[in-house]
Amino acid sequence: MNPFPAGPTETMLALAVVKTLVLVVGSVITYFAFKAYRRTRQPALGYLAAGFGIVTLGFVLAGMLYEVLGVALVTGILLESLLVLIGFLVIAYSMYAQ
Repeated sequence: MNPFPAGPTETMLALAVVKTLVLVVGSVITYFAFKAYRRTRQPALGYLAAGFGIVTLGFVLAGMLYEVLGVALVTGILLESLLVLIGFLVIAYSMYAQ
């Protein structure tokens, strides 16, 4: 009997790939929003860049805390959810900032 079934390993690999893609795509979106902010000096674009940066950080942080620092998975997911919520609130505010 294999003590390490193929399912969890494949799932962990898929999760790592997806989280890496989220980090890359989120970073690119954040970079372009920040670049637009620097070009136009529109505060709304600055908030948009900050919001996407916070959301991206939130999506990636839970797994990093669990794998690297040994933080409980539930605590990591709670922190992830809080950062995503804050990021979405900042993005929503960016739509109303003048």
